[in-house]
Amino acid sequence: MKKTMKVKLSFLVILLLVFTVACSSKTDESNTESGDAEAKSDKGKTYTVNIAFGNQPDEPIGKLASKWKELAEEKSEGRLKLKLYPSSQLGAEKDVVEQAVTGNNVIVMAGYDFLMDYVPDAGILTAPYLVEDFDELQYLTKTDWFEGIRDDLRKQNIEIINPTTVYGERHLLTNKKVTSPEDLKGLKIRVPDNQMSIKTFNAMGASATPYPLGELYTALQQGLVNGAENPLPVLQGVKAHEVSKHLSLTGHQKFITSWITGTEFIETIPDDLVQILRETGNEANKYARGVLEDESATVLEEFKAAGVKVHEVDTEAFKEKVQSVYNEFPKWTPGLYDEIQKLLNKRND
Repeated sequence: MKKTMKVKLSFLVILLLVFTVACSSKTDESNTESGDAEAKSDKGKTYTVNIAFGNQPDEPIGKLASKWKELAEEKSEGRLKLKLYPSSQLGAEKDVVEQAVTGNNVIVMAGYDFLMDYVPDAGILTAPYLVEDFDELQYLTKTDWFEGIRDDLRKQNIEIINPTTVYGERHLLTNKKVTSPEDLKGLKIRVPDNQMSIKTFNAMGASATPYPLGELYTALQQGLVNGAENPLPVLQGVKAHEVSKHLSLTGHQKFITSWITGTEFIETIPDDLVQILRETGNEANKYARGVLEDESATVLEEFKAAGVKVHEVDTEAFKEKVQSVYNEFPKWTPGLYDEIQKLLNKRND
């Protein structure tokens, strides 16, 4: 009898163990399935990035942004969603850069003249008459010197996503004929609110007057400024030529710009998507440079048809005037201009 009871107890214990193992196995299987589902959900997460710039949607920069959106969303299979904010809708350039630095989900087009507020040496990329063509500027962004600039910006919570957007060659549109620096005396010229632009036009003999680009047309109408400077498609985009009828081909800056965001924000985006942002940004750059070249030629002819008088200028006289600008930035690394010239000479050798 005792032997029979022991057999029954043993059988019950075995059944209990089998049941426990089975339940444990089912629980593990359930957890694995749940984990896989969560992983799939993370992989399919959508990341929204606001793209901010001051230009009008139909300008080359606006077309660049639209192309970037198209390429990035397609290549990421919808994991990236780019929302475009043209015409300074999120604020002036300086304000949106500050938004990026504080961690907002924004990539903003920022000139190196604005970034010099964070890393002074960056500003030399926008110095007047620094280079002969855009290719020289783009070359500088591929040097060890520029990598140092990028590292210094990271220390200020700024990450450059795209460093080489060709913004255009900047010319001067005024209410009166200007062919020499002497003609600028007494003229209030609208410039971006940064020290490079202000010092450049003050050195030329004008009274540099910062104004948001979106307010330029009204400022010209009301006589608050007597002219403005920018690439031709930008001047057309804000309809400045409807008020000011004298275009001086000063070519005082070959201008490239960057697209930046905050390091805090970019670290929330998976590496593969960051890479897509960079690659598609470069593709959009190439597309927009072609647009810029075509539109600059077209705009010049449209300006002439609209009654704008086009003036060739003595660029050597302007170059001589702005040489003093290179001594106006005590925070620049000593010998910075010479270093840049050595890099350019190395490229041309």
